[in-house]
Amino acid sequence: MKRIFIISIVLLAGYCSQAQVNPHAIGLRLGGDGDVNGAEISYQHGFSETNRLEMDLGFDSNKNDNRMFLAGIYHWNWNITSGLNWYVGPGAAIGFYSYDNSDDHFNIGLGGQIGIEFDFNELNAPILLSIDTRPMWGFIGDNSGLGWGAALGIRYTW
Repeated sequence: MKRIFIISIVLLAGYCSQAQVNPHAIGLRLGGDGDVNGAEISYQHGFSETNRLEMDLGFDSNKNDNRMFLAGIYHWNWNITSGLNWYVGPGAAIGFYSYDNSDDHFNIGLGGQIGIEFDFNELNAPILLSIDTRPMWGFIGDNSGLGWGAALGIRYTW
C-alpha cells in the first residue's frame, strides 16, 4: 500500500509539472555526431502544452565531402522549474552524402532525442536555449550503425 501511495505521488507530481511548449520556434542547432558536425536549421511546432515536433535540416561540407539531412523528432516536455524543461522523444532522419564529388550515398536513421532547455519567455524574451543529444541508428548507406553526439540549440519563439 505504501508503494502505491509513493508511485501515485510521483506520477501526480510529473503530471502537474508539465512544460508550456511554445507554439513556434525557429533557429539553429549547432553540433553534431562526429559525421555531421555543422549547423542545422531547426523549427519546432507545438501541438499542445506538452508535445511538439522538431524538424531539422542539417548540412556540412569540407574539401572531401558534402552532407545534408532532414531529421524529425516528436517531443514530450516536462517542467523542472520556472522556464527550465527537459524533453525526450522518438525520431527519424534521412540523409544524402557525397564523397569527392563522385561517391554518393543515401541513408535512413531511426533514434531519438533527449535534452534540457531554458525558455527565456519566462523573463519576457522570445529565446529558447537547449542542449541535447540525438542517438540515431543508420540502416543503409555509407555510415550504418549508431551515431551519437550533442548539440546547442538557439531558437526564436513566437
